[in-house]
Amino acid sequence: MTPPRSYSDAGQAFPIYIIVVAGLLFLAFAYFAVGQAAVNRNGAQTAADAAALAAAQETRDQLAGLWVDDVLDPTKWDDIFHGVGAVYDGCDRAGLLAAQNDAKLGPCDPGVLSYTVGVTTNKPVGDSVVPGTEGIHSEASATAVIERLCSFELPGEDGVLPQLTCKDGKTWDLNPDDLTDLPEPQDLFDVHLAE
Repeated sequence: MTPPRSYSDAGQAFPIYIIVVAGLLFLAFAYFAVGQAAVNRNGAQTAADAAALAAAQETRDQLAGLWVDDVLDPTKWDDIFHGVGAVYDGCDRAGLLAAQNDAKLGPCDPGVLSYTVGVTTNKPVGDSVVPGTEGIHSEASATAVIERLCSFELPGEDGVLPQLTCKDGKTWDLNPDDLTDLPEPQDLFDVHLAE
């Protein structure tokens, strides 16, 4: 009778261990690459939001200035509150804000009481285990709108200015003989990102 053979399993687990560790390291680097891309994308979205808001605020201030210029002629107020007469030249301001957020301004499209801007990050996603990411730049877009906050009714008699009733519950009784206390741009218009 021959004695039974004894088999040793001690050396067989090591190659499996190496493969599992290598796989886990690859997954860790892949998750890192995804995180890198997400951070870069978030930076692009922040830059786009800031650029769109800056452009809209520039136009809001311009509209408020037009309203102050024509405060004694309430027949022009409705046009101003609907964005008529504004030049919509806030794209330069949008470019400055994009640059401050390490991005460059792409398309900047003014609309009536709105701006839609696109940006591209200056820094690429970077080197990672995912091939081709080293030259990819994140892009994002945002739309900001200018919303009127006040309403009024034209008075029946000349020389009387309408009362402005604003959404925050504040009313402005304007005296044509004393125009020192006028609403600020942010009292007349709200600037916010579109939903």
